[in-house]
Amino acid sequence: MPLTFPRMQKLYLLIYAILCFASLQASISAQEPPNGVCARPPAGSPVPEPQDLRSQNGVLKVNLTVRNISESGKPARYCYISADGSESPTLRLHPGDLLILNLKNDLTDPEHATAALNQHHAHAITNNSDAPCASGAMTLTSTNLHFHGLTIPPVCHQDDVLKTSIQPDDAPFEYRFRIPADEPPGLYWYHPHIHGFSKAQVLGGLSGAMIVEGIERANSEVAGLPERVLVIRDQDLSNPNAPPNKSEPVIPKMLIDHDGDAANTGTGFGKPAKDLSINFVPVPYPDYPTAVIKMKPNERQFWRVLNASAITYLNLEVLNGRVPQQIGIVALDGVPVNTNGAPANSVLWRNHIGIPPGGRVEFIVKAPPAGVRGLFVTRTVDTGLGGENDPNRAIAMIVSTNEAPEPRSALAASPEPLVPSSLPWLGNVSPARTRKLYFSEKLLDPNDPNSATTFYLTVDGQVPAPFDPSSDVPNIVVKQGDVEDWIIENRSTELHAFHIHQVHFILLDFFGAPVNEPFLRDTINVPFYDGKTLQYPSVRIRVDFRDPNAVGTFVYHCHLLEHEDGGMMGLIRVEPSNPAKAAVHEPSTKKPPARANGAN
Repeated sequence: MPLTFPRMQKLYLLIYAILCFASLQASISAQEPPNGVCARPPAGSPVPEPQDLRSQNGVLKVNLTVRNISESGKPARYCYISADGSESPTLRLHPGDLLILNLKNDLTDPEHATAALNQHHAHAITNNSDAPCASGAMTLTSTNLHFHGLTIPPVCHQDDVLKTSIQPDDAPFEYRFRIPADEPPGLYWYHPHIHGFSKAQVLGGLSGAMIVEGIERANSEVAGLPERVLVIRDQDLSNPNAPPNKSEPVIPKMLIDHDGDAANTGTGFGKPAKDLSINFVPVPYPDYPTAVIKMKPNERQFWRVLNASAITYLNLEVLNGRVPQQIGIVALDGVPVNTNGAPANSVLWRNHIGIPPGGRVEFIVKAPPAGVRGLFVTRTVDTGLGGENDPNRAIAMIVSTNEAPEPRSALAASPEPLVPSSLPWLGNVSPARTRKLYFSEKLLDPNDPNSATTFYLTVDGQVPAPFDPSSDVPNIVVKQGDVEDWIIENRSTELHAFHIHQVHFILLDFFGAPVNEPFLRDTINVPFYDGKTLQYPSVRIRVDFRDPNAVGTFVYHCHLLEHEDGGMMGLIRVEPSNPAKAAVHEPSTKKPPARANGAN
């Protein structure tokens, strides 16, 4: 979506007062200290930094185990555990580095797993490392990995999510691929992509950040800055039956949508559809006791923020006192905003930024002066009549103190500039063709607004049908080397977030109006239909299929995972420009070229 949101000026002081009240609550939700499986910090804790796993000599070897726990009366928790016991580590690699990641599935579901595996498990108990490649099993205890945003081949052992499915009785499964030498430096992430069960696993906490190092080489403005990785996740409400905090305005009627979540009130207040957490520190409804971020007074830091939510939209803002602060946006969805040829120190200064589920933003932030407390908040997002409720709420209190510890990581102070791409800027390339797609929904029982919903993402001219994971027939066929314009309409009454694997795009039009936002993205909001306009809302994007790593079959979908799981997904096949010379997608065993002095 465009970087600007309609602001609620007349409610601003009230919103700020409520956020401040929530951040200063003396009573913090009682939670046990971290221990056991998929432990979580207590509410109100300082925001911990994820463990960094860094490549050495051009290689990063990682062992991750997937685990889960379900306790009576509490939301189910899932986690990635590394060999040293840390949860959801940040994977740090340079362009050209080789990643070798062994994933062991230790998921359990005592009540349902056996029947599900007997019905769907396509291969027997085996140590054959290639067996999961053809499994296609989609169950609650199946898992795999998607490396969101990376331009790597959609094949097994790299970034295939269509057939690759790892079961609890499989040996550790090896992911092995090389970060492309021209991969933009920035924030990416990893998460499971099991059709029908992605929401449950991501909502439970299965997500982690990946960083392609070198963003200071792309933008000199961030050179030498300390950096933080902040992963914002959503989860089922810890206190679903609690009334809203008394400091909030009274909402006349609290509605529940067909998914059982709190429906959009259109006010910015009321019960949210999901709780939020920041680096696993929960910020639960209804009092929203904030996590704590300590910074030195007036210190500048570089924040890398990932919206790893399953369904929650964010509208991020930093407040000092009552005043929204300018944040300096350096990258969106893993790609520096000056990739379009802008100067090496170009920064977009904004006072807030909207991030859909799956989106990322990297920005410069300045700490409050001594004695002034700041807040890191998400403002309300209007998700439409059929959407969930994403109200105003504080996420973290920013405490300005000389005793604040330095973040463990900082960007290189004197980097060598990044070599610009040899390809023409995407916005200057004429599209080979234009396509139209549209989001739509259908109630199982049209007379019952709370009945199950089927979600569709349809190519114009084709018959709407939910995604069929057993089909290999693509909805769209593209030639590698082409650039295409896609018009994506929303014919439903709720906001959707369009995402495509393997490639990036730029936004050209929003709701029919041209926008000047020449930034690469992989996820974009498509505005909802209000039933009043003469045409459906839409976005127009220019999609880049020039990279040969995109050759193969992969998916595009809504990144609200209950919509993706419910069928709002399509299949695309990118054919090689020269089939006779099509590359075999295998990572090279050669060492990458030496990095320039000053690079991370």
